[in-house]
Amino acid sequence: MSAGVSLRAVSTAVPPTVLVQPEVRDVFAAQPGLNRLAQRIVATSFNVSGIETRHTVLEELRWDAHPDEPVFFDIESGELLLPGTKVRNELYAEHATRLYVEAGRAAIAACPGIEASDITHVITVSCTGFYAPGPDFMVARELGLDAGVERYHLGFMGCYASIPALRIAKQLCEADASAVVLVISVELCTLHLRSSNDPDTIVASSLFADGAAGCIVTARPAEPGERSFGLDRFATRITPVGESDMAWKIGDHGFEMVLSNAIPAIIDDHITGALEPLFAHEAALAEALATDASSEAVEHWAIHPGGRSILDKVESRLGLTEAQLVPARETLRDFGNMSSATVLFVLRNILLSDVAADGDRVAAMAFGPGLTVESALMTVRA
Repeated sequence: MSAGVSLRAVSTAVPPTVLVQPEVRDVFAAQPGLNRLAQRIVATSFNVSGIETRHTVLEELRWDAHPDEPVFFDIESGELLLPGTKVRNELYAEHATRLYVEAGRAAIAACPGIEASDITHVITVSCTGFYAPGPDFMVARELGLDAGVERYHLGFMGCYASIPALRIAKQLCEADASAVVLVISVELCTLHLRSSNDPDTIVASSLFADGAAGCIVTARPAEPGERSFGLDRFATRITPVGESDMAWKIGDHGFEMVLSNAIPAIIDDHITGALEPLFAHEAALAEALATDASSEAVEHWAIHPGGRSILDKVESRLGLTEAQLVPARETLRDFGNMSSATVLFVLRNILLSDVAADGDRVAAMAFGPGLTVESALMTVRA
């Protein structure tokens, strides 16, 4: 068990433009050059996604937006445009900075007894854009952090990256009991959406969204009445298959996602093995996993909602109850897949829920390129 390191003040932020899933589906289905098979895949992918709304930084995707020179969407013709990677990345630098600062400021404000001047380390996370000086620098400057604050950026790791960020934050706090680590993830996935006949690209277009989340990790004691997560331990596991089934590459017209339909089956086959190193240090948890009783031993499950089918496989394989998947399914329904930020949204849902009680265990899991499974075991402190 950890020496009192806690995850506190999980805060989220999303851009104001809302995408309604059926409306986005109809736009993608009507794109010129789409063959009949692709049209069917668009309809299926969007309809079974489990998503109702998503958020985007692209204001021109609003129905009442009529820019003089559209970049991503020509509302008059209904055609999705194909801007280059430079244009997309410039928009990333502009909008990501704002969301990093917003989420970071919200986390500090939500953490009793912690001020900006207390922050000793900043860890930023993203896989949807690049710039330097980077988001870690922008956060330190805009939030008025100490000039000597230590800064780290985890880039291009994919959907699982927030869990390694929390692991690093825990290690920093164990090395220095006075450390206060600000962790922020910002992902602007919609900057890279495009029309295509490629099934992987279509599936990505039906799932991904924009969002930000920030939190505080520290060994400092929480204030009376404050809810937090004790960070018990972390584990990582690379599955023996799946390296080519989930990938993220830079193309001439944005970043290109490979997201094959084999992923749910791979997770189904290997999720139990991925949990073994996480549960191995506690006999009761290890036995529960071996006897298919994980849902009883661990009360709450913060599963990265990479898609509805992934959540279905996790629920079935681990024997979880419908209630245990509610935080993940609600996050998917209301926000879509925001890559690395998403699991922090799920954790916030659990932290604010009425059913999370002091001493409850929480297992968090996220999946990404490799195929890599990152997990964390936590304890609710209330």
